[in-house]
Amino acid sequence: MNKRDYAFDRTNFILLAAGMVVVIIGFILMSGGSSTEEAFNPDIFGTMRTKIAPVVCLIGFLSLIYGIVRKPKDTDPEITTSLASNNSQTGITTPDSQKSTISPANPTDPVSISTKPAKLITNNKNRKK
Repeated sequence: MNKRDYAFDRTNFILLAAGMVVVIIGFILMSGGSSTEEAFNPDIFGTMRTKIAPVVCLIGFLSLIYGIVRKPKDTDPEITTSLASNNSQTGITTPDSQKSTISPANPTDPVSISTKPAKLITNNKNRKK
């Protein structure tokens, strides 16, 4: 299989792993002792458990979402290399007299090739209803 067939690239997997580690750290920060029927532990309402740990988990979940949604860059090294080399690997050269050139469209020249896309012209007045 080609690299192009995969939905994620290396960066996506790194973001997913980092996000999962941050979420686990947030859950560890939320854990701790609890209150029992015999003794009340005021630490369950501490700043670490109620404010900091949920924000850490939220950052981890956002990192996970970004790791899933991020689109890998579609760069194919074979195409880029072949375009950059421009036949330098094969050693094929063409004489200047055989090279073809395309000129922009000239309204007076009926043989010129236009590189502009054709414009679709519609007339709504002549349409049958």
